[in-house]
Amino acid sequence: MESTAPSAPSMSHVDDTLAAQEATVRSLMSKELAGDPARELLMIAVEYPPGNVDPVHTHHAQALVYVLEGTIVMQVRGGTPVTLVPGQTFYEGPDDVHVVGRNASQTAPARFLVFLVKDKDAPILVPAR
Repeated sequence: MESTAPSAPSMSHVDDTLAAQEATVRSLMSKELAGDPARELLMIAVEYPPGNVDPVHTHHAQALVYVLEGTIVMQVRGGTPVTLVPGQTFYEGPDDVHVVGRNASQTAPARFLVFLVKDKDAPILVPAR
């Protein structure tokens, strides 16, 4: 199952400025959480095109990020920005607001896996301020 999650708005070439494309999100696996049928484990693959910047958001879930390729920058409200390279991880709690999520490169894509524990049927990403 493939989908594109809300990310930075997709823009075309306007006034000689090329804006970043949206991130591509692919659902890899979803399983009911043992002992809690109202929650699920979800694994997604995310690809940030060069220059991608996510909007401020939350997941209302526990999220573990594992970088596969490229370099990304992540930050939750109240935390410091963290630059991650392949093999490194990042955690977001259910009450965290993800204020920075971006590809550190303007020329190369970045790919990472996200493992979520969330309420079943809840959206993966919820815009926040």
